[in-house]
Amino acid sequence: MAQWTSAVGAAQLARLLKSQQERPAGPGTRRPPAYRALADGIRLLVLEGRVPVAARLPAERELALSLSVSRTTVAAAYEALRGEGFLESRRGAGSWTAVPAGAPVPARGLEPLPPEALGSMIDLGCAALPAPEPWLTRAVQGALEELPPYAHTHGDYPAGLPALRSMIAERYTERGIPTMPEQIMVTTGAMGAIDAICHLFGGRGERIAVESPSYANILQLMREAGARLVPVAMAEGLTGWDMDRWRQVLRDAAPRIAYVVADFHNPTGALADEDQRRRLVDAARSAGTVLIADETMSELWLDPEVRMPRPVCAFDPAGSTVITVGSASKAFWAGMRIGWVRAAPDVIRSLVAARAYADLGTPVLEQLAVNWLFGTGGWEQAVEVRREQARSNRDELVAAVRRELPGWEFEVPQGGLTLWVRTGGLSGSRIAEAGERVGVRVPSGPRFGVDGAFEGYVRLPFTVGGAVAEEAAVRLAAAAGLVESGGVGGTESPRTFVA
Repeated sequence: MAQWTSAVGAAQLARLLKSQQERPAGPGTRRPPAYRALADGIRLLVLEGRVPVAARLPAERELALSLSVSRTTVAAAYEALRGEGFLESRRGAGSWTAVPAGAPVPARGLEPLPPEALGSMIDLGCAALPAPEPWLTRAVQGALEELPPYAHTHGDYPAGLPALRSMIAERYTERGIPTMPEQIMVTTGAMGAIDAICHLFGGRGERIAVESPSYANILQLMREAGARLVPVAMAEGLTGWDMDRWRQVLRDAAPRIAYVVADFHNPTGALADEDQRRRLVDAARSAGTVLIADETMSELWLDPEVRMPRPVCAFDPAGSTVITVGSASKAFWAGMRIGWVRAAPDVIRSLVAARAYADLGTPVLEQLAVNWLFGTGGWEQAVEVRREQARSNRDELVAAVRRELPGWEFEVPQGGLTLWVRTGGLSGSRIAEAGERVGVRVPSGPRFGVDGAFEGYVRLPFTVGGAVAEEAAVRLAAAAGLVESGGVGGTESPRTFVA
């Protein structure tokens, strides 16, 4: 049985390699042999995630024609990659990309720090802001006033409180997507929603297509559910999805589920446009793939000129192909563990029935608090404050990183909570390790990829600003200095992952 889960064509790979060659080389750089340059180019594409791990590469003769080089050059490059652990082959099945065994992937970095550690450590691991006040307190007070009638019941509402389901349905209808309460289930955060969907549609061994990179905690949730992740590389910069790749993966791998973040993607901050959304829904429908659209960042546009596209579910209003997941955790507060699912009524009924064997329901008081926010206008006021805070933090963090680490590369997103940063050729895993030593906690790129890709990246959230952002950048520069000097990771070169 073949070990690859996607494929990259010769013409596509040639284009990606050409884009690498357009990057300026450093002073005094010697030109390597052709086979070595080709091997290093493919290796860098894998580690950057632009070519997924477990992607079938074109045959030697086919790639040689596309690159206008000899087949011997391609054969030697493939052999070099096999020797380094970046390529695996089997007679009759071809060759597919891999990451060497033992490549460093940090075991920590995304779970929140305990409060007692915050005094000595700057936490850039968790993309979450403090609660917006006074709206949190007001919402809880409003919930307490509404609680007495519910206290006389058993308190279990597997589909969610009827009042909140109606409110969420009404909000979708106001956005131009007619929705009934029967199309809504309230969950314990977005993670609870996606976990329920994956268990309903994606049994152990099922393929799930995911953006590459993607949200690390969701990737881990899917791995632990026994899914086979099929990575689909994002388009360049902040332009959203590469639709040619998505169509190919949906056609060839036939995944049962696809998971996407169209609105200020985590971690890159990319915003998919309406045409990409329409085309992806059409492709998923044709392939029989259930498309999970994560909207947790959809209200966090930070620049006034942003014009938000219609939601992904606008192109499948009945919810037969698109299952939408929303949450109060990013836009309002991570401690408000309220999420929701919008789907076809029969899907909601199946999710609710399966929930009886999981968590039975979501806390009533928190549901009442969110319902109070939605019903009083408090949500819009709180989210506007959240946008202002995230915008200020973003701008101050960007300025600090550019000043302290001028060799690091990134594009500034117009929304969301995260900055996806290329670390100037250094290992993101080693920077994360060194950061723990110098007092800054940062997750490395491989946490957001499949099987170790994105070694040359870190994710920086907009959770700190002002003097703390400046100090975070200073500490990151110190961590980078440790890596560059070889002070992290034993005797192995800190530039092991550089082409």
